[in-house]
Amino acid sequence: MTQKLPFEQPVVELQNKIDELKNFTKDKDIDLEDEISYLEGRLQQVESQIYDHLKPWERVQIARHSERPTTYDYIEHLFTDFIELHGDRLFGDDDAIVGGLAYYKGQPVTIIGHQRGRNTKENIQRNFGMPHPEGYRKALRLMKQADKFGRPIICLVDTKGAFPGKAAEERGQSEAIARNLLEMGGFTVPSIGIVIGEGGSGGALALGVCNRMFMLENSTYSVISPEGAAAILWKDASLAQRAAETMKITAPDLSELGVIDGVIREVRGGAHHNVEEQAGYIDSVLDQHLTELMKMSGEQLREQRYDKFSRIGL
Repeated sequence: MTQKLPFEQPVVELQNKIDELKNFTKDKDIDLEDEISYLEGRLQQVESQIYDHLKPWERVQIARHSERPTTYDYIEHLFTDFIELHGDRLFGDDDAIVGGLAYYKGQPVTIIGHQRGRNTKENIQRNFGMPHPEGYRKALRLMKQADKFGRPIICLVDTKGAFPGKAAEERGQSEAIARNLLEMGGFTVPSIGIVIGEGGSGGALALGVCNRMFMLENSTYSVISPEGAAAILWKDASLAQRAAETMKITAPDLSELGVIDGVIREVRGGAHHNVEEQAGYIDSVLDQHLTELMKMSGEQLREQRYDKFSRIGL
């Protein structure tokens, strides 16, 4: 059963009551259909009240859900013949970023994305989705290869941020991120980015300089985490909920501000409730915008990307 979040408790209680009544009627010759129908109607109302009016902190919790679909999940549902490529040809491989070649509706593409783990062992392997410099250099190597051979680039963003450890800094974390920003701006192939979970700081932006940038409805995209912002502003990380309310980090807010190009709807309650259905929502947006971008010349793509980011904040 899908793990429920604290604000979903009313949904859990009603669902438990419905299941209890259904199980009770299996062994007893009692008709409780009216009671069950009433509770199911009430459940729909409660779900609508909760999921149609989610607060920023609640969206943060959904974006961080342990069962939220990852880059690998979407690759499996959206692409065919995926071949993963490894290493940055300078230091090593970074499991926090995955990338490779695949087909999207018959079109060869390059896919790159942050990858988190499902459990403690996987999270340690993936460094909780926080890349080292070699991860960003691997991503850049694959993007340059895509640019050379005319393959569109698709980036899936899901990270709290780049890893801030001593070893990462010694190997040039900030330079690796800055290099990606510079190089991505000059590519002559279409690029589409989608924030599928958390999009944190430069660690997210290093895969986000794209012709089109989208966010799933319950994802977040910000310069710092709510906890980090609260610690800086009020010296108290426990005020993260207050920070989330004021930071404008949700998809609807960022769409209104013009930071992203659109919001991709989510399955009610979050993408983790039905990965296949969620992939379908992403597919329709990806298909439309990739078709549009493929009609543009390399110079037009580069100019469009420059104009897009120049307008942010005006």
